[in-house]
Amino acid sequence: MSLENTPLQGITLYSHADDFRSHWIRLVLAEKQIKYHLVLVDHEDEDLASLNPYNRLPMLVEQDLKLFNTVIISEYIDDRYRQNKLYADAPMQRAEQRQYIWRLEQDWLRLADILLCHSDTLSQPEQKQARQELKDTLVSLTPLFQHFPYFMSENFTILDCMLAPIFIRLKSMGIELPRQHCRPILLYCQRIFSRPAFVKSMTQQEKNRFNEILVNQ
Repeated sequence: MSLENTPLQGITLYSHADDFRSHWIRLVLAEKQIKYHLVLVDHEDEDLASLNPYNRLPMLVEQDLKLFNTVIISEYIDDRYRQNKLYADAPMQRAEQRQYIWRLEQDWLRLADILLCHSDTLSQPEQKQARQELKDTLVSLTPLFQHFPYFMSENFTILDCMLAPIFIRLKSMGIELPRQHCRPILLYCQRIFSRPAFVKSMTQQEKNRFNEILVNQ
């Protein structure tokens, strides 16, 4: 479908078929049970460049609104559609969530970007360093997953929408966590990956790629 033929009503999401940031927004929409029109495109799509000065995916279009920053898209969806809230309403808790989002972007998602999106531009030592840095960070922060069923919370939140697409791609990044030490993270992944909304949020390409992980949940 041409990007110019966007439906005039409702949400249209331009998404890559296998990209963790696009998956993040598809998971937000699935958790909130929002119907939307999905358009699968590549980052290099010429029509996308005409709508989005950064050629960035995902991109959300609703009426005259065009958003192409993942954090802004997720917060807009949660504010615009109030069912199944993912962000806290209380200012203090919401600020804490935003700070975690910023930290995850700076640390884990930055490294995932390097390993998943720019691996062809890295030397072997650079790839190894990025892989080891992400693995060491996850191992050291395993205690964060011990006390709650979801990330730092009794309830599924926006932070889980960020993390789940990263965790299901750990093997693709060449990362295997030590099973005994990282048991809380692995149990967390089982809970997240078995959620109906998580499976619903995946494209067919992602389901095919991660089928072994989904089957073993």
